[in-house]
Amino acid sequence: MSEEELCARETLLSRRNFILAGRGIMSLGSLVLLAFVVDLRSVMVRFTELDPGWVAAALTVSFVQVFLSAWRWRFTANRLGLFISLRYAVFEYYLATFLNQVLPGGIVGDVSRAWRHAKGTEKRAALQAVAFERLSGLVVMSAVASFSAVVLLQELSRSIQAISLGIVLLLSVSVGFSMRHARENRETSQLFSDLRRALIDGIALPVQLITSATVVGTYLLVFVMAARAVQLETDGLLLAMLAAPILMTMLLPVTMAGWGLRELAAAAVWSTAGLSAIDGVAVSISYGLLALVSTLPGACVFFFTLFRIGGLNQKAGPIRAGSDAP
Repeated sequence: MSEEELCARETLLSRRNFILAGRGIMSLGSLVLLAFVVDLRSVMVRFTELDPGWVAAALTVSFVQVFLSAWRWRFTANRLGLFISLRYAVFEYYLATFLNQVLPGGIVGDVSRAWRHAKGTEKRAALQAVAFERLSGLVVMSAVASFSAVVLLQELSRSIQAISLGIVLLLSVSVGFSMRHARENRETSQLFSDLRRALIDGIALPVQLITSATVVGTYLLVFVMAARAVQLETDGLLLAMLAAPILMTMLLPVTMAGWGLRELAAAAVWSTAGLSAIDGVAVSISYGLLALVSTLPGACVFFFTLFRIGGLNQKAGPIRAGSDAP
């Protein structure tokens, strides 16, 4: 590797480290700001009587959530001509969700999942399988969150509603023009073709919609269970509607697994709905802790992978320069 390449690589690593550190600082800063918005001592009181039954139920639903998500990834990969065993898909998905929880940004696990799969098969299709699978869930979650936001904010003035509608229409037109221009590019045209094959053509559309809707349903159900775990008796349907916009904030790659930003969003959404911001923050923290605990099987996969790689390296001896071994 030349000196210029080494410098470029060091610059890239420094930039990545800076971004990761920035996301950690963003989470910490959001939590500090939260301390000025609500009384955190009142929030913590909610956890003195945590209901273990609801915790166990939420963790069970989380297993179903990961299983269905892994199955969706496997189906998407199959549509692109790749085979993934269900066992491999579940293990890798657990590993990805664990990394998303403990590393800044919330997408490192998915990047790792795509990279690991790409090493043993067609790179382009492997990367697309992960991206399209996540896109399937994002589209459904966005639709649910938008519907919930419209219902929750229906008391806003007509002028604000008109401005919001105008922004949505402007974004839609912009996306439409961008997609039309992108189709003129050969590579992008192939990308759209692969996208249709994975998500839209034939049986793909109903399967993706049903699977993603079910996965989104498990997210909302875990959120309701998180509320019940901290003794909050708010109507379950209202809790589910409050959950969708809040969980959307976790998709923004600016914090660590959504911590801080999610709690601020919960305080704002709860207040907008005329409820106690303290309750909203307590439920958000409860959900975050449940989400973290539910990924612990991924930690087992992580350490098993490290142990196996270490054992292989000891048996194989020194790794040659340029080797693809991790």
